[in-house]
Amino acid sequence: MKSDRRLVRKGSLEKLFEVLKGDNRQVYAPFSRNGRTSYRKIEKFSDIATDYIQTTQSSKEVSFPRTEKILDYSKNADGMSVKGIEPDQIPQIMLWGIRPCDAMGIGELSSIFNWDYKDEIYNNRLSKVTVLGFSCSKTDEYCFCTSVGGNPGNTEGSDILFTQLGGNGDYLAEILTEKGEKVIALSPELFEAAGDIEKEKFLADVPVKFSHKEIYGKLEKFFDSEEWVGQSLRCIGCGACAYVCPTCACFDIQDDSHGKLGSRVRCWDSCGFSLFTLHTSGHNPRNVQSARWRQRIMHKFSYMPERLSVYGCTGCGRCSRACPADMNILEHLTSIKEAAL
Repeated sequence: MKSDRRLVRKGSLEKLFEVLKGDNRQVYAPFSRNGRTSYRKIEKFSDIATDYIQTTQSSKEVSFPRTEKILDYSKNADGMSVKGIEPDQIPQIMLWGIRPCDAMGIGELSSIFNWDYKDEIYNNRLSKVTVLGFSCSKTDEYCFCTSVGGNPGNTEGSDILFTQLGGNGDYLAEILTEKGEKVIALSPELFEAAGDIEKEKFLADVPVKFSHKEIYGKLEKFFDSEEWVGQSLRCIGCGACAYVCPTCACFDIQDDSHGKLGSRVRCWDSCGFSLFTLHTSGHNPRNVQSARWRQRIMHKFSYMPERLSVYGCTGCGRCSRACPADMNILEHLTSIKEAAL
């Protein structure tokens, strides 16, 4: 659908929040405590953080929880009975304050869960999420969304994208989907005619550091490069990068059994863990950290674009901010671009 542009007064945001809370929805928004900003269920508008460049954790957990029950089972005299998760058990969620890089990541994550098999639980959960994105007016040295097809005002993945018109100004609201239109219908008086507004001048300036063509072209011939060893020397395999990433989708399946009753759960995993590819035989095809680091980069910048026509990276920079060993993915990608083959 064609986007509809409206003007929302700054003072109307709290009224919109109260309307959404009264519509039997759980509202998840950025919340700051002890220097960390993460998404959590919000009860009061005053608890929503606004002065942040990026949240510590991504919003991925809303549609792809870090631990998620996928079925219950019980053993009896006749064998075993299994009960799946009913869609009506999944709540309606309003995701407020998501940055454009996270919103773009929803599409990339969805491409994984709908590649050769459509994941019913993931799709049911995502169908109940409405995304209210907020453009970026600030950036830091870790941001590189413009190098992977995004930008600070990118509308991709949002149902409504808000752009603040100046530090203390009103907001341009771009209504992008049917879900967004339903939000407007709840309180149309809060959305005025926008007129001709150029939002670009209110956005952060994020310089382009590389192009996909440059990185993809190098990676085609880079698999056996010694560069991977040098890049991975500091990596301790902790998985922090995967856990804060909006597009990483590796998971494990485990059973939580208690006698004759039990549940099967899906929980986050990481290809950076040393046990991720360990075979029962004891063989590990990626038995050194350089091979696991190579897999991470190749998957995001070669395999996913090749198979799914999307990046596996949104340029949010969280992995570099979170790394306890100070590994910087932007620096590593730049060195790949500049490496001699």
